[in-house]
Amino acid sequence: MIDIKLIRAEPEKFKQAAKAKNFNVDIDRLLELDEQNRAAKTRLQDITTEKNALGKLIPKLAGEEKENILEKLADLKQEEAKLTNELKEIVPEFDCLNSQVPQPADDDVPSGKDDTENVEITKWGEIRQFAFEPKDHVTLGLELDILDIERGVKLAGTRNYFLKGAGALLHWAVLRYALDFMVEQGYTPISVPMLMRNEAMIGTGYFPGSEEQTYRMERDELNLAGTAEVPLTAYYSGEILPQEKLPVKFVGLSTCYRREAGAAGKDTHGLYRIHQFDKVEQVVICENDSEQSAALHEEIRQNAESVLQGMEIPYRVVNVCTGDLGRGQAKKYDIEAWMPSRNSYGETHSASKFYDFQARRMNLRYRDGQTKKNAFCHTLNNTVIASPRVLISIMELNQNADGSITVPKVLRKYMNGIEKIESE
Repeated sequence: MIDIKLIRAEPEKFKQAAKAKNFNVDIDRLLELDEQNRAAKTRLQDITTEKNALGKLIPKLAGEEKENILEKLADLKQEEAKLTNELKEIVPEFDCLNSQVPQPADDDVPSGKDDTENVEITKWGEIRQFAFEPKDHVTLGLELDILDIERGVKLAGTRNYFLKGAGALLHWAVLRYALDFMVEQGYTPISVPMLMRNEAMIGTGYFPGSEEQTYRMERDELNLAGTAEVPLTAYYSGEILPQEKLPVKFVGLSTCYRREAGAAGKDTHGLYRIHQFDKVEQVVICENDSEQSAALHEEIRQNAESVLQGMEIPYRVVNVCTGDLGRGQAKKYDIEAWMPSRNSYGETHSASKFYDFQARRMNLRYRDGQTKKNAFCHTLNNTVIASPRVLISIMELNQNADGSITVPKVLRKYMNGIEKIESE
């Protein structure tokens, strides 16, 4: 959520931000409601003051003078009731519109309409050139009996799967490796709930906007979150943190759920776009300082890159353009791992910087030690690793001519020393 004072001061800036990010929000109507809201509240304060003053006069008066004062009090109460009712209509519409205003992108974010205009900023690793005809991850998985999509679909519908034997071990090894790496970097591990109330989804900026992508438990008024970002970022919602506690650095490992609404016919092959997956997520809560946010944004990006480098997966990093940014993101890096079967890089990580957009929605603040005032925190998040999507790269890049898969060295200790996945 954006501070309404900023929108009042620079309405054109936020109109342009909405246009650049492809969000349709009526800034003029928001400011009209803001003016009505402020005028009504100011008048209500004046009425309260007048009522108190007149109330003190009544015991001192009699006759016609007293009747006049009582009539005036009655008029004020009638006006007060009218204004109160008006506010009941104004405030919900104001809050709804204000929640839709997007965060303006940073100046160094490239302009663009969608992900085709994201700008590559770096690459790492050499793309493997095969001396044999490589197989895709589905063929490898089926032949090695470590993947079963058919039975996943039978039991749970499209975009579902089973990982079996060494496939399941490889999946868990990736997650444990990433989690251990983040703990070594000083991040606090947290096991999180993934059934979230609407307030947590609204606070982190997923509602409004992502309702169709979310599995919703209407009977219980809960939502299956699509990322541990939601519980980790909302952990301190409604609280005031001591400044010395910042920055808070969390890492969570969770199962994630996404409906993939509107993705019919898109990336239907294999494990790229699925409904349920596991992810190690990093979240940072820091002071309201743009330089500190920028430094931490680079830190969380580097954490993710280090994990991919450890597994020797070639990747590239792109600076996400305005049209591909979410409502609350001021800047985002996507990290894309090389996937031979796609003959391209596929997105595996997103590192996002929000400034105080999420914190305002969650009322997440800290006590500034110098000013002794409360300030809204800044928040950031990034995938450390998400599996099984990254298994596409691992399986395909490490396959051998005989159809076996060599396990990356850093993962072997998590797989009881298995060096190669072979047919039994």
